[in-house]
Amino acid sequence: MAIIMKYITSFIRNRWSILPYCCMVVVVLNFSFLKAQNSIQSLKFLSQYNIPFNLSYGNTTVGGLSGIDYNPNNKRYYFVSDDRSSINPARFYTANVAISPHGNIDSVVFLSVHFFKQANGQVYPNKQANPALVPDPENMRILPNHQLVWTSEGERIVTTNDTILCNPSINIVDSNGGYVRQLTLPYNLQMQAVASGPRQNGVLEGCTLATNQTYLWVNVEEPLFQDGPRADTGQSSSYIRFFQFPLHNQGNIAQYAYLLSPVAYPARPANAFKVNGVSDILAINSHELLVVERSYSTGRLSCTVKVFLANFAKATDVQSIGSLAQNKNFTPASKRLLLNMDSLNQYIDNIEGVCWGPTLANGHKTLLFVADNNFSPLEQQQLLLFEVE
Repeated sequence: MAIIMKYITSFIRNRWSILPYCCMVVVVLNFSFLKAQNSIQSLKFLSQYNIPFNLSYGNTTVGGLSGIDYNPNNKRYYFVSDDRSSINPARFYTANVAISPHGNIDSVVFLSVHFFKQANGQVYPNKQANPALVPDPENMRILPNHQLVWTSEGERIVTTNDTILCNPSINIVDSNGGYVRQLTLPYNLQMQAVASGPRQNGVLEGCTLATNQTYLWVNVEEPLFQDGPRADTGQSSSYIRFFQFPLHNQGNIAQYAYLLSPVAYPARPANAFKVNGVSDILAINSHELLVVERSYSTGRLSCTVKVFLANFAKATDVQSIGSLAQNKNFTPASKRLLLNMDSLNQYIDNIEGVCWGPTLANGHKTLLFVADNNFSPLEQQQLLLFEVE
């Protein structure tokens, strides 16, 4: 940039007549430079920290950490647990994560635990008490007014013996988990007893506040039934939807398509469980989101986690398209791979959350990822810190 400016300045001194054109070049170059600075080019791994299994805090078991967010004003981290009120009532934690100026995670100290409340002021029940009201917390973000928003996947059990349908939800709560309101979901996010709408455990997984802080982005983890098949190995045709919800009213204003990558590895045995879906998202600027795809296959303990930069600038609003499988007249978000965590050559567990971290001594931003251990001794509750380059 400095070299270009030097030659332009020298040229202007001898060519005053073309000064307006040169100034235009300078403006364009500066705009391009600033635009690049507001995006992400690559991620550099810095450090890892494992939260102990079955750690006890506030008479609760710390586990199932599925979402994370950071408040730079008080330097507090917020963790949401995906415990479906089975071990303790549905809840979230605040914590201090000590990170050195050069990017070492030194310690994690939990500071508080808060239980999510229903509109009646009561905590959420477990499935024995009322299976139709059991939540499945997956993500949490801090809002500009210090309230919090958290997402629940709900439940869909359809068998010959029983049917349980509990809609997913986007919930606004106060800083202690007290109910404030819910956002109104579009029809295609409501659970159905037929093969339409969300799949079980594949619904509202990712959530992020837009950079202008006026609306939320949320995504379904896996395709809606009518939008096509779940991800598999080989060529992918699995589209999921990203949704926009303004904070000032209740409705959904836009939906966009995003093509999932294939499942990274075949399952062993071949017909065993395997999955790939978007476990979290993070707004980078007005049109780009950081997208975390997490792939798991039976027979392989670690997960394959890929981080993409998705661009929605030219994506079609598919709100009026009933089926992405039947109507292909749309443009999905474009995506660029930033990182495949397989390249780190270390065990990577069930990464489900990402947030901004502190600024390093060199002025670079950081990202902090959290893994959900599913309350299993075979899985690790990891925190992974990356430098944004």
